[in-house]
Amino acid sequence: MKKHIVILGGGITGLTSAYYLMKQADEQNIDLAIQVIEKSDVLGGKIQTVERDGFIIEKGPDSFLGRKYPIIELSKELGLEDELVGTNPNARANFIYLNKKLHPMPLGLVLGIPTKMTPFLKTGLISPLGKMRAAMDLLLPRHKGMADESLGHFVERRLGKEVLERITEPLLGGIYSGNARTISIKATFPHFKQLEQKHGSLIKGMMRSRQQAPPNNQLPDVAKKSMFLTYKNGMRTLTDRLVKEMPSVNLLTNCGVENIIQDGQQYKIQLDTKETITADGLIMALPASVSAKLLPNISDNQWLEKIRYVSVANIALAFDADAISYPLNGTGFVIPHKEGLDLTACTWTSSKWLHAAPKGKVLLRCYVGNEQAQDWVQLTDEQLIGKVRSDLEGIMGITAEPLFSEVTRAIKAMPQYPVNHVEELAHLRKAIAVKKPGIFLCGAAYEGVGVPDCVQQGKQAAVNMIDYLRG
Repeated sequence: MKKHIVILGGGITGLTSAYYLMKQADEQNIDLAIQVIEKSDVLGGKIQTVERDGFIIEKGPDSFLGRKYPIIELSKELGLEDELVGTNPNARANFIYLNKKLHPMPLGLVLGIPTKMTPFLKTGLISPLGKMRAAMDLLLPRHKGMADESLGHFVERRLGKEVLERITEPLLGGIYSGNARTISIKATFPHFKQLEQKHGSLIKGMMRSRQQAPPNNQLPDVAKKSMFLTYKNGMRTLTDRLVKEMPSVNLLTNCGVENIIQDGQQYKIQLDTKETITADGLIMALPASVSAKLLPNISDNQWLEKIRYVSVANIALAFDADAISYPLNGTGFVIPHKEGLDLTACTWTSSKWLHAAPKGKVLLRCYVGNEQAQDWVQLTDEQLIGKVRSDLEGIMGITAEPLFSEVTRAIKAMPQYPVNHVEELAHLRKAIAVKKPGIFLCGAAYEGVGVPDCVQQGKQAAVNMIDYLRG
């Protein structure tokens, strides 16, 4: 008897779930009808690529960590391995703007943790006293137990306040747009805690883990040469190919869900079109706040409703190359919150990715907004552009009028993982398994915000659904 599985959310997580559900059903001869329901008019979620005047502009994520195998595996399965490209090998440097100066990031630095001592000792980012405090990590005793704590508390405890505020926080802002002092280390960088426990020192642990890391022969050559990867024609390549490879999946856009009613072992899904769909299983690849409304009182403390989201914006600016005198000899820079600027980071996109701009042109991508700065949402696009241009003039001396600009507002787009997130998520999943069997949650709100993390969660949700159906 054919089973009907509905996936709510047509972003990368939902599309991956649909793809692997279809694939497993075909391999195991399971008769499935699969439907993806997306509220907006486009599929792909945050992954949206725009081509304009020969520029390739990412409105969402511009790349992914190449060493994370789930997305490499998916790319191979979709026949996209030859489409993968790495960053410009001649633009390896990145910078931190501190005290009105761009400082190169020391070689071997991982979120503020030095794995090579000489470059760290030479950097102007940290004062001599700050370097001495960071070196105390080699002598400080390990923390007892593996209880969760904030990433900021952990880094300050091991390496000191300067490393936290001048390096870790601005770099973290580029990943989560969050506050290091409130974000969970177990949910974001659990291996840091493990290294402290194993080696007694974070610096020693990072150095030894790098020395002992075996080569990953599963990775393609391009991933061995570049930490970050994308596709020749932009990130949309991945979502477009997923859609193309799922002709049997019913993809429905411009359709929202108003209610989910449990009906025995099935679920009645009431759409905003006034239709009702019956599902034998449900994968919810939605923002946590939306899932919370559709699954009220699912856990004792309504934890799902408490996952906070931060709004961010990015502004792409295109220029003639001869209009910019600053040497774009790297991938860009990040800015600590203490500098008091509206701009939080800037990617020198045309230097980072050689395919992103026509010859003789420059593409910059500027970022605004983090957990500590949300007032920007009241600004018009013109005001946003004005503020980032003002900051760019102060930092890089750019006074030229851009050829064009592209503003992307991502309202409540970045989930924040609070302390004890991992434990609360496990509790939530157990509650759903008892109260709402056949419903599985996945997506950026739960186990990683990066594209590879969402791919892995989508695949795991598909595996869990097949296991559930087989009883």
